[in-house]
Amino acid sequence: MRPFEHLDFYQADELFTDEELMVRDTVRSFVTEQVSPIIIEHYREGKFPKQLIAPMAELGLFGANLQGYECAGMNNVAYGLIMQELERGDSGLRSFVSVQGALCMYPIYAFGSDAQKEKYIPGMAKGEIIGCFGLTEADFGSNPGGMITRAEKKGNKYILNGEKMWISNGTQADIAIVWAKLDGEIRGFIVDTKSSGYKAVEVKGKLSLRASDTAELFFDNVEVPEENLLPNVKGLKGPLSCLSQARYGIAWGGLGAALGCFDEALSYAKSRIQFDRPIAGFQLVQDKLTWMATEITKGQLLVLRLGHLKDQGKIKPHHISMAKMNNVWVGLESARKARDILGGSGILDEYSCMRHMCNLESVYTYEGTHDIHKLIVGHALTGIAAYANYEK
Repeated sequence: MRPFEHLDFYQADELFTDEELMVRDTVRSFVTEQVSPIIIEHYREGKFPKQLIAPMAELGLFGANLQGYECAGMNNVAYGLIMQELERGDSGLRSFVSVQGALCMYPIYAFGSDAQKEKYIPGMAKGEIIGCFGLTEADFGSNPGGMITRAEKKGNKYILNGEKMWISNGTQADIAIVWAKLDGEIRGFIVDTKSSGYKAVEVKGKLSLRASDTAELFFDNVEVPEENLLPNVKGLKGPLSCLSQARYGIAWGGLGAALGCFDEALSYAKSRIQFDRPIAGFQLVQDKLTWMATEITKGQLLVLRLGHLKDQGKIKPHHISMAKMNNVWVGLESARKARDILGGSGILDEYSCMRHMCNLESVYTYEGTHDIHKLIVGHALTGIAAYANYEK
C-alpha cells in the first residue's frame, strides 16, 4: 500500500510541539498499518471493526484529552490530531472514538459524581466499557429541547420511557448516556444497556458511515438507579456542552478526510496518462488540486488556532461551529473533486474518495447541521438568534 504523503503547504508542522507531532505520527502509522488494509471490507459489510478497539485503547485514544482516571491527559491540539488521522482512515472510526470520549466519558467527567467517575471512566479509557450517547430523537434533531423521552422518579429509581435515533455505538454499548425530561427539566442518566426494557436496534440500509454502528434505542419502563443520575447538570447545557466537545474533534476530522482525498487525487493525477501526458499537467485538474490544497491549508490554521483557544480556556461554541462547518465542507468538497479527478476509478472502493464522500454527507449533517452552525456563527456576529430559542 502506498504510504500517505501529508500536505504541509504553509509549513504548519513547525507550529506543533514535538509531542503533538509524535502523537499524530503514531496514530498515522496505526491508521496506515491497521485501519487502511481492513476498512474497505468492513465498509462493504456494513460492520464496525471491533478488533481495533483494543489497540486504540492501548494507544490512549479514548478520552485522550481528559486528566486522570487512567486517561492519557493530552492537550487539545494533540487530541485534534488524533481525530484528524482517524478520519483520514474512516469517519466511522473517528465517530467511535469521538462518541466514547467526548459524548460519554466527558459528561461523566464533567457532570458526574466522584463515584461515577471512578466506576466508569477508567474502564472506558481501557475500552472495557463502551458507551453511546442518547440525545437525538426521530422528530427532534436540530431542536433537542423538544425531546419526548421522559424519566419519572419512583422510590430510589428513575423510570425511563421513550426512543432515541441515530445513535452511534448503539448496539455494542455497555452503557448509554441518555438525556430525558424529568419533571419538565432535561437531565442526564447513565443507563446499563442490559437493563430490562432497554432495546437497541441496528439501523439498516445506510449508504453512509457503513463501517459505523448506528442504532435506534427504545426505553420501555427502564429502571435506572438514582445513583446513575448525573448530579451536576440540568437543562440543555449538559448535552450541548458534550456536543461542543465532539464537534471540536469533527473539525479536525473533516480535515483528515480532506487530506486523504487530496493525497489520493494528487498521486493519481501524476500517474494517470491521457493524451500522452499525466492529467496533473492539465489546467482544470490543477485548478481542482489548487482549490483543495488552499482550503486544506486554511483549515489547518483554523483548527490549530481553535486548539490553542481550547487549551487556554478561551474557546466559545461559535468558534467550534465555524470550524466544524468549514472543515467538514472542505472535506466533502475535496472528496467530490478527488472523485472527479479519478474519473471512473473514483467510484471503486479500492480508492477512498467516494467512501469519504458518502461518509461526509452524514458528518455534514450530524452533531449540528451545516446550516445550524451558520446560524450559531450568525448569532455570535449579530447578537440576534435566527433559530428557535434553546433552553439555557
